[in-house]
Amino acid sequence: MTPPDQFDISADDLVGLVTKYNPKTNETLLRAAYDYGRKMHEGQARHSGEPYFNHPVAVAAILTEQQLDDATIITALLHDTIEDTKASYTEVSERFGEEVAVLVDGVTKLTNLQLNSTETKQAENFRKLFMAMSKDLRVILVKLSDRLHNMRTIKAMRPDKQAQKARETMDIFAPLAGRMGMQWMREELEDLAFRVLNPEGRASIIRRFINLQKETGDVIDRITGDMRLEFDKAGVQAEVFGRAKKPYSIWRKMQEKDQSFARLSDIYGFRILTETEEDCYRALGAIHQRWRAVPGRFKDYISQPKSNGYRSIHTTVSGRDGKRVEVQIRTNQMHDVAETGVAAHWSYRDGVRSQNPFAVDPAKWITQLSEQFDAEENHEDFLEAVKLEMYSDQVFCFTPKGEVVKLPRGATPIDFAFAIHTRIGSACVGAKVDHMRVPLWTRLKNGQSVEIITAEGQSPQATWLDIATTGKARSAIRRALRDEDRARFVKLGRELARSAFEHVGRKVTDKALATAARHMRFENREDLLARLGSAEISGREVVQAVYPDLTPKPGEKIDAQRAVVGLSPGQSFERAFCCQPLPGERIIGITFKGRGVVVHTIDCDRVSAYEDQLDRWLDLRWHEGPHSAIYDATLDVTLNNDAGTLGRICTLIGETRANISDLQFIDRKPDFYRLLISVQLRDVVHLHSLMLTLEAESDVAEISRLRNMSQGAAETPA
Repeated sequence: MTPPDQFDISADDLVGLVTKYNPKTNETLLRAAYDYGRKMHEGQARHSGEPYFNHPVAVAAILTEQQLDDATIITALLHDTIEDTKASYTEVSERFGEEVAVLVDGVTKLTNLQLNSTETKQAENFRKLFMAMSKDLRVILVKLSDRLHNMRTIKAMRPDKQAQKARETMDIFAPLAGRMGMQWMREELEDLAFRVLNPEGRASIIRRFINLQKETGDVIDRITGDMRLEFDKAGVQAEVFGRAKKPYSIWRKMQEKDQSFARLSDIYGFRILTETEEDCYRALGAIHQRWRAVPGRFKDYISQPKSNGYRSIHTTVSGRDGKRVEVQIRTNQMHDVAETGVAAHWSYRDGVRSQNPFAVDPAKWITQLSEQFDAEENHEDFLEAVKLEMYSDQVFCFTPKGEVVKLPRGATPIDFAFAIHTRIGSACVGAKVDHMRVPLWTRLKNGQSVEIITAEGQSPQATWLDIATTGKARSAIRRALRDEDRARFVKLGRELARSAFEHVGRKVTDKALATAARHMRFENREDLLARLGSAEISGREVVQAVYPDLTPKPGEKIDAQRAVVGLSPGQSFERAFCCQPLPGERIIGITFKGRGVVVHTIDCDRVSAYEDQLDRWLDLRWHEGPHSAIYDATLDVTLNNDAGTLGRICTLIGETRANISDLQFIDRKPDFYRLLISVQLRDVVHLHSLMLTLEAESDVAEISRLRNMSQGAAETPA
């Protein structure tokens, strides 16, 4: 344990960090805040055992990297004093001024918000979050730096708390940092959260990067040298920086494109910094002259900046080997805004506030967002719109009268109609974009003029949910459909409730439904059934409200004896060897005298043998919830015949929490061998994840799931 009087960053160290960019800092006040914070936190320790005051000092140091003003640095030193020590608002105000006291109080209020609670509560917390930010944006700068240091030191926390904080960081704080233009912080927060939430996935990507470097050499140095040579030829003054993308960025791209690591082509990014805007376009010309531009991957954010002030030219080019690289081109001033976002607005240089012509005050965005929804608006609308604001860029369209309507990128005329008024959205039957009739699913672009065509008697259609993207539109559509189809949803909900109760061996009764409605805070059982029928709640939640001990708790596995739903009481089952069905796949059962039921996948070739014996067929399904890794599946794998290859493959399988139950060589050649590997898995998702991991391994030439095998009497008609 670190002795209580030892601190990683001394007062002299901190003052030195500040005076580097702000020689006119109030050194006396900084030292006083350091001493006051250390005294207030005296005797307190972090989870790691080190003195607690190490944390606020580290947060202050992070803020010095963004070259922030004295008030923000002092707030960082004191940000936990009002909540966790005997310090009071009044005392902080008297010692360090009202400005600092207000900031410390703002950070304390943000800390107390439970941002990972239920949807309605989360929406209300988002509302409070933006209100606090709009009063003084430096509050969120301190909070983001506080979260960054906590994530850097998260290993000292309990595993469950690590997972909770990491998910909250990934869902809220990382996208918020990105939306405010603080790209370096967004990337680091994402990667730190990814390290906690999916350590195997992150380690796998890093391992593949290492293997790729061994195979191809240092691609970054080679391309950087080529680019500098082209700029010298063209007489362009520019700096070139290359890097491999962060593990989480690679992982997200793999998920979005449903591709393995080996198939991803654009895993390297290059940044070109120039002194003038003119040189940006000259550098672009030099790059496109040497390398082939990839169609559809060019964006000019210099002539059309993002709402947070971001300016840059984006292009993707491909070399002779077909590998793609992403290139960003911008000036040094644009780069300051691109990396630090809001911090560029507050930062100091040489003792004065820096003047960057590209800096935008994001407080305007936050204020506009907070004002967009008044107190009467539905929480669901607010939350969905907030998330869209954070995760998406925007498009600005015009009404026929010239009024501007701001929408997230990807919005359609349906979203435009509901943005004007719910009544207009509900009655929409068509739209004209730039005076031409277009389908309602058309994606709107910046600067377009949109006219909504309405008709009496029209009402929202269910297909609109696939078209609309904004929270306001989707919520209004769902509400209208719910009101219109309430009777149908109640009937469907009753059937779903019956099935859900049968899962746990119980019968659904009006009394049970009334009890569930009371526990889940619905007005009555019809309201509960309507929500169940419209898929707003699940049957499992309803059962859990009445029989909490009969439903699997988080992390609890489904009992293998009741893994299949649809069997008669006491009826046993076995999985067919031919198709080896896994939880998550559609299944049917074939009855056998004296043996129970054999379960097949619905597309298994063997079930055609029983087409004339339909009385033996059973409609079955797997029980919802987590299953144990006990279900065999057989993989047909072809490997390069190199030393250590099989050992690496077995290690990879183990890392995915799968167990090898059998291994059989079926073909050996000098340069490759083919084998069947039987692995025990949880479900079909586990299978796909394992196959994706193995497919990405460079020594795996081919992999497939072996189906329609033959073994035993389980597949012989009785």
